[in-house]
Amino acid sequence: MIKYICPCCGEEKEDWPAIAYSAPYPYLGLSEEEIKNSELTSDLCIIRYSDETCYFIRAVLVQEVHNDCQNLEYGVWVSLSEKSFENYVENYEDKEFEGGCFGWLANYLPDYEFSNTIPTDVFIDNRIGRPFIYPHESHEHPFVKDFYEGISKEEAERRINFVLNK
Repeated sequence: MIKYICPCCGEEKEDWPAIAYSAPYPYLGLSEEEIKNSELTSDLCIIRYSDETCYFIRAVLVQEVHNDCQNLEYGVWVSLSEKSFENYVENYEDKEFEGGCFGWLANYLPDYEFSNTIPTDVFIDNRIGRPFIYPHESHEHPFVKDFYEGISKEEAERRINFVLNK
């Protein structure tokens, strides 16, 4: 971890690592044959099933942490429509490109039960890096509630430790 003096509170801090996923959840369950017919890079994923093709991009989700100057970052994947995915890929190298689209969260986060996925808004600004996502506030799920209300520093550190010790 990197130590620094926080401009917010003036205390010495250590950066928390992001909770990052190397692939969208559906990719992890593919058969060897399905993996051969799919593509995965650090930012893009295409899964070709026999009856459909699914498109994913890597994104950032930032969760507020109460009473702390740091927020908890997630490196997650979102599922996009083919049209939105193609638009993102076509503009991937264009540093001035900005846009937005709808996506579905494609990873399961620590401490939450997922019976279905969470709808998100995807905001793309290539000047700052990977897209940011925001869950739809109207979607009823404990993570969405925590996203908009924030979590405690202890909870954030527990999640980080859970992932690091996995």
